[in-house]
Amino acid sequence: MTYSVLLYSDDPRIRDQMRLAIGARPAADLSVEFCDAASYAECLRVIDEYDIDLVVLDGEAQPAGGIGIARQLRDEVRDCPPLCLVIARAADRWLAAYAQVDATLTHPLDPVATGRTVAGLLRARATA
Repeated sequence: MTYSVLLYSDDPRIRDQMRLAIGARPAADLSVEFCDAASYAECLRVIDEYDIDLVVLDGEAQPAGGIGIARQLRDEVRDCPPLCLVIARAADRWLAAYAQVDATLTHPLDPVATGRTVAGLLRARATA
């Protein structure tokens, strides 16, 4: 099955790192197609216009950080897709909990942990 994954960061290099860490096939039974968003407005537009299965947010993005966007999406988007927040420091997990994200990953992204996390979130979405 093919799933759609939205990558949010103002930095195209960070989006590329996310894309590489997730890969086109995060698990043998899953494939993904990526959408990119570089701004908060673009992120909302993509979520409104397309059927997104997972959103991966850069917690360090500027001016709108992934933490704030995650919280806003959780509060405002009906049937919000799972949210995965990429944070710079493990100590920021409390902020991720406040934002009500489904999972966190830490920079630098480990492809094995990233693939496992993404696969788990997509499988959970499919069974929900």
